[in-house]
Amino acid sequence: MKTIGNPLAGKGRDEPAFLACNRAVGNGKMKEVFICHRRSARWHLESGDFAADTGGWSAVASDMSLYPVIEPAVHRRAVFWLIAATAAWGLSFPVQKMLTLVQQELVPAAGTWFLTSWIICLRSLMAAVVLLCWKPGLLRGMTREECRQGLLLGMIGGLGLMLQADGLAYTEASTSAFITQAYCVTLPVWHCLSRRQAPTWQLIASTVMVLWGISILSGFDWRTLHIGRGELETLAAAGAFTFQIILLERPRYQKNRPMPVTLLMFVGFAAWSAPVAVSNAPQLADLWQVLAAPSVLGLLTVLALACTVFAYGIMNLWQPKVTATEAGLIYCIEPVCAAFYALFLPGLFSLWTQVSYANEALTPVLISGGLLITLANVLLQLKFTKPPPAVTANG
Repeated sequence: MKTIGNPLAGKGRDEPAFLACNRAVGNGKMKEVFICHRRSARWHLESGDFAADTGGWSAVASDMSLYPVIEPAVHRRAVFWLIAATAAWGLSFPVQKMLTLVQQELVPAAGTWFLTSWIICLRSLMAAVVLLCWKPGLLRGMTREECRQGLLLGMIGGLGLMLQADGLAYTEASTSAFITQAYCVTLPVWHCLSRRQAPTWQLIASTVMVLWGISILSGFDWRTLHIGRGELETLAAAGAFTFQIILLERPRYQKNRPMPVTLLMFVGFAAWSAPVAVSNAPQLADLWQVLAAPSVLGLLTVLALACTVFAYGIMNLWQPKVTATEAGLIYCIEPVCAAFYALFLPGLFSLWTQVSYANEALTPVLISGGLLITLANVLLQLKFTKPPPAVTANG
């Protein structure tokens, strides 16, 4: 722990204290993030904390070297690419649902657990092969921490993908996308519990809004406390995605290379879903029968390249360049993209595959429930505090 003096004193500058602290620790040692809690002029940072007093200026920082500074230009690129990845994820909802419908036509006896887990296994293996063809040397020099993080991401994310994909068979694509956003609220709830901090009014209000939005979208019956299978599985998937994001931001993995981690994550997806698919297949021959239509291979390619290689590769590469709360806000775009795609893509897919899948409509239920969840996530990211004490020439 070290105490840092005011680097701007006597220069007639009027800058926020947290910028001065960042510059003082500086030289790639402290991340430019802070949480907007003000208690007795103390500002708590995600990487430590410092205190700004009224008589002069001082700061106390600890363990800052674990969080590298992110340059503004790099941060802007990270935001841009994460938005692009989110748009690609939104595409996965109608594509996954269309693929399940086509395969049900090919193997009518197949259950949803078989179809969804087999789809995830195949798209993950295809994604892994694409990565290895693009970068054949990914497996060379892989560290223990990279192996650990990649396999953990594969295990946790694979569980979330299977729950989400199976739930999608029992609900609308846009509904599934909005309910998935529950993880944007469970993230700060987890941080409060793990740090033993009281929740802010924003977190309490956002949680209520998300639960209200989910109850509207899922048709939750308050008399019987019943929720649909699709919505319940999607909520469970959101819980898995919460821990996936937490795992990505852990300081111990900061030095890991994104591409080897991504490759192992895809392998983990396949290893987790393959046994589920095989054990739920009506017959072993059905593993190949569900691939008999050319449209299946086309839809699988879209899932593998756009929604898996591109989206997850971008997430693993650029998410460490933003905070978890920033990532949560960016990911709020995903259900909006999914709802937009679902307005016209199902009809186009139906013409291509000759399997009926009607375009979705913007119903009052979808608009009200989706708006509540989206506004809750935006509210959670807004900062209602005043800036830290300014640093002036007179201290």
